[in-house]
Amino acid sequence: MSTVPAPGHPPATALVHDWLTGMRGGEKVLEEIASFFPGAPIHTLFHFPGTVSPALEAHPIRTSHLQRLPAVERRYRWYLPLFPAAIEGFDLSAFDLVVSTSHCVAKGAIPAPEARHLCYCHSPVRYAWDQEHAYFPRRRGPAARLRALALSSLRSWDVAASTRVDLFAANSRFVAARIRRYYRRDAEVVPPPVDTDFFTPGPATDEERPYALVVSALAPYKRVELAVDACEATGLDLKVVGTGPELGRLRRRAGPRTTLLGHVEGEELRRLYRGAWCFLQPGVEDFGIATVEALACGTPVVALGRGGVLDIVEDGAHGVLYTAPGDAAALAAAIDKRRAIRFNELDLRTRAEAFSRAAFRDRFRRLLESIGATGRGPV
Repeated sequence: MSTVPAPGHPPATALVHDWLTGMRGGEKVLEEIASFFPGAPIHTLFHFPGTVSPALEAHPIRTSHLQRLPAVERRYRWYLPLFPAAIEGFDLSAFDLVVSTSHCVAKGAIPAPEARHLCYCHSPVRYAWDQEHAYFPRRRGPAARLRALALSSLRSWDVAASTRVDLFAANSRFVAARIRRYYRRDAEVVPPPVDTDFFTPGPATDEERPYALVVSALAPYKRVELAVDACEATGLDLKVVGTGPELGRLRRRAGPRTTLLGHVEGEELRRLYRGAWCFLQPGVEDFGIATVEALACGTPVVALGRGGVLDIVEDGAHGVLYTAPGDAAALAAAIDKRRAIRFNELDLRTRAEAFSRAAFRDRFRRLLESIGATGRGPV
């Protein structure tokens, strides 16, 4: 029997996501996509209840057998070699549309033979492809050799799994180019949604002196230590929002001008954006939702001019871009350049609005139509 739905009837849809362990950028995209398919089940490797939004928790959530493994809530990354088989283990035979949101293995879910599979790809697996050395700088010893074998196997599986996708969407031109390089597939560019209705310019803050702001997961490839060093060198206070494996190293590195704030959200995060003299992005981002949030609050950006930021920031109009990766002195020079530029808050805000939730919905709806699928739309 054909799995293609009758004309005028929405397809039976399965959503697939890598894991549900917090509300980061990928989960915000999933939340927006899920609004097109009320009641559609979300298939995910593991889900820790209470860590994602009520809107996502309202969907039926189907987890893999990995959910029951020891210490999975604290150590789920240890089980990486098991991820491919686990994502393939979901039975999607009853669905005629599969929509995956993937930065790891979700794209590898196996749809029914005549079903359509749309993958919103945040990135090919970063630590298996071009960012392996950033994630795993230690290259010697038995553990490193075992890891290298596991990642080699994951790369082979990742390429094979990409053939199960009928249409790729990428969150930036940068990611689209990586999909083309590693999977030999084209991708439609659909930037992720940013809540520009919430992140808005506000009144002047009562901060005693200007500060730079970083909002980022504290992972090695984010290069937050460069922001620490550059701000110490230029005499600029730095506030860092985020948590992650680099937190301990950053604490040891931070001088008196750096404040590590940990997890911050909601109105307090908006207040920090509004009060910042500039927003810093020293690493290569696939897109950069926090960059858009800063612009939406009227804050200019100082960023490494590589990756997804090139879809967002025009040098001199919305911030300052520099070209030397891994160089704190180059970032410090860009910060000094920002001092000489008077940015127009309205221009920054207007640029951010191009990446609003409404803009995402329009783009995603057209994507569904291009493969002959429709959802009920956000409710």
